[in-house]
Amino acid sequence: MNEFPLTLVGVVIFLIWLANSLNVLREYERGVVFRVGRLLPDAKGPGLVWVLWPIDRIVRISLRTITMDVPTQDVITSDNVTAKVNAVVYFRVVDPSRAVVEVENYLYATSQLAQTTLRSVLGEVGLDDLLSQREKLNQRLQEILDVHTDPWGIKVSLVEIKGVDLPESMQRAMARQAEAEREKRAKIIHAQGEYEASQRLSDAALKIQDQPVAVQLRYLQTLTEIGMEKNTTIVFPIPVDFLAYFMKGRKE
Repeated sequence: MNEFPLTLVGVVIFLIWLANSLNVLREYERGVVFRVGRLLPDAKGPGLVWVLWPIDRIVRISLRTITMDVPTQDVITSDNVTAKVNAVVYFRVVDPSRAVVEVENYLYATSQLAQTTLRSVLGEVGLDDLLSQREKLNQRLQEILDVHTDPWGIKVSLVEIKGVDLPESMQRAMARQAEAEREKRAKIIHAQGEYEASQRLSDAALKIQDQPVAVQLRYLQTLTEIGMEKNTTIVFPIPVDFLAYFMKGRKE
């Protein structure tokens, strides 16, 4: 009769031990096991994992891609322009054992490394490159982060610069620069049009010189165009040759 409580206590202790020894790991999880403080060579999982509790201790590591938002950083470009830049980093754990053993907190370490790398890399380029060469900068950031996080068992797959915030004074200066550039292109296009028009007029003058009757036809065409409009005043164009005749007679 006295053996029943002892048996019950033994069963309860066995159930507690069994519950702590059995672990279910999801498909995207791996378990890094430490046995008496020493790392076992291979990570366990997925599925049902058996550990010898309390001798073994298991650390769960997710293998899914992690999206980390890099906080806004104050960056001074190589041409001394202050900008606020933020980015996003995509990475995943490829070696769970190194992610646990080689670094205390791989998430925090990767975040700090991404912030410092963002400031240092963007500080080496000018504002124009920062705004127009984002693809190259993203690739460079990804390569640097991937090299530095490789000893931690982490693979950085992508880095994207999300936004660049400039001071209002710089935005106004860039707006004036863009406006001046557009005015410059407009003047060049207008000058090109004037040049082509002068070329056409020169060709037309040569044609009229070969055919003097063309002047009379143009004269009649002009009168026709004036007559089609409701004008109270009609201006009759006088050929220059006609005036030259009178001027010649006056000199004689």
